[in-house]
Amino acid sequence: MPHASQIVECTGPESPHAFDIIPLQPRNGALDAACPVCKGHGQWNLEIDLVSFRSKRTICNHCQGAGWVETGDDPRGVPDIERDAAGHPRWYTRIVPDVPKES
Repeated sequence: MPHASQIVECTGPESPHAFDIIPLQPRNGALDAACPVCKGHGQWNLEIDLVSFRSKRTICNHCQGAGWVETGDDPRGVPDIERDAAGHPRWYTRIVPDVPKES
């Protein structure tokens, strides 16, 4: 059965409804500051229906979805999936370098 909807498209994290119904990510202690792009959310809405609050989301590329960034020179571990030789998925921690500082 069709229902009423009011779909809003968000062009990025600066859009008015980009962070509706998206909680802040908790700081896990390993990262220093809230991400300057997503402001600690780790993701934002690409589309959101303001009636049902169903949404399509995207992960922040700056913090890889953590919501927090390292301000020092320490590399970060990011959960990822790879396939082993037999083609089975395997979880591992991918080490990524520090996000480059903006001058």
